[in-house]
Amino acid sequence: MTCNVGHTPAPVGSALAAPLLYTAQKGADTSWGAPAKREQVQPMQRFPLLMLLLAPALAVRADVSAQVSKTANATSSVSVGYVMVPFVLTDLKGKPVPDLRESDVTLLVDGQPVATDLFARSEDAPVSFTILLDSSGSMGLVGKMEGARAALRDLVAQRRAGDDFSLYAFSSGAVREVVPFTSDAVRILGAADTIRPHGRTAFYDALARMPDRSLLGKNGSRAIILLTDGIDNASEITKDDLTVLLEGVDVPVYPIALRSPGAPLAPPPGVTPEAMLNLDVLGHVARLSGGLLSLVDDPAQLPAAITRIEKDLRTQYLLGFAPTGNGPVRYRRITLKLSGPARPVRVRAGYRGTLPPLKGG
Repeated sequence: MTCNVGHTPAPVGSALAAPLLYTAQKGADTSWGAPAKREQVQPMQRFPLLMLLLAPALAVRADVSAQVSKTANATSSVSVGYVMVPFVLTDLKGKPVPDLRESDVTLLVDGQPVATDLFARSEDAPVSFTILLDSSGSMGLVGKMEGARAALRDLVAQRRAGDDFSLYAFSSGAVREVVPFTSDAVRILGAADTIRPHGRTAFYDALARMPDRSLLGKNGSRAIILLTDGIDNASEITKDDLTVLLEGVDVPVYPIALRSPGAPLAPPPGVTPEAMLNLDVLGHVARLSGGLLSLVDDPAQLPAAITRIEKDLRTQYLLGFAPTGNGPVRYRRITLKLSGPARPVRVRAGYRGTLPPLKGG
C-alpha cells in the first residue's frame, strides 16, 4: 500500500506543507536486506534553485552553537540577488499538469502580486544530486544503513544522461565529503558501502552546516537527498536556529526517513516511535526548501519513494524575479495563485531579501 499521509489537496493560492509520502506494505517482509529486483522507471524533469547553505565545517562540536548564532545573524542581513521559484502542479489524481501558461499563474509575495521575468517548464534537464547520508550509530540498528544504500542504488538506477552526484556523511556534528561531484555512479555506490555507522546524531547541527558544495555540480538543476533515521540525540542548536538558516536555502531538500520496523529504540512514556524520528523537523526542512518528505519502513517500497522524488524533480515549472533592493532584508512568504479549478500545488515557502518588483509598480 502506498498512500499520502498528512497531505490533502489545498486550494490553489496556498503553499502546501511538505507532503509526507508514507510507504509501507502490509504483510510484507520488513527486514532491511538486499533490495528486490526493481523495475526501470522513466522519470520526467525539472529545474531547481541556485544557492545552498553556508557554514564551514567545524572541527570542534563545542563551537557549534556560537558558529550557528554568528551565521544566523549574518544571514539576517544578506539578500539574495535573484529569486528562483520552482513549483509542482498536479491534478487531483496526482498527475503533473503539462499545459500551464504564463498567464495562468500569479506569484504572490506577502500577498502582493509580483512582476516576474522568467517562466519556464523543465524539459528533460539533468540534475546534480548532493547526497547527505546519516552515518551515526543509530543507523546501524536493524539494517537502516543498508536501507540507505538500497535507496542510493535506486537513485542511480533511475539516473538520466548528464546527472551527477556527490556524497557527504554526517555524525557527531561533523559533515565530511566522501565523494565530490562525479558522473561515475559506481564510485558513489562503492563509497557508500565503506561507510560504517558510528557516533551520535547531531541532526540539526548537520543540517545547519549543510555544505554549499552543491554549487559545484555541473547542472543548473540541483537537489539534496537527505538519508537519515531522523533520531537526533546530540544537537546543540534549536529548531528555531535551523529555521533561520534554512530560510536562505535555494536548493530543494528531499529527506527520506528510514524507520525501523518494530521500533528498536524504546520511546519514553507518552512518546510514540514516530515522534522520535523528528518528522516535524524533516517536514519543516522539506517545506521551507520546496522539497518532499518520504517516510519508509519497508525496503521493498524504496523504489517508489525514489521514483516520487525523480518525478518531482523533473516535472516542475519555474518562475523568477530580481528583488528591487528597496526595503529591509527579511524573510518574505511566497504563495501562488492559479487560474482554473483548485489543484494541489507545492512551492518553496519564501525567500530572504528586499522587496520584490510588484505588478503595476
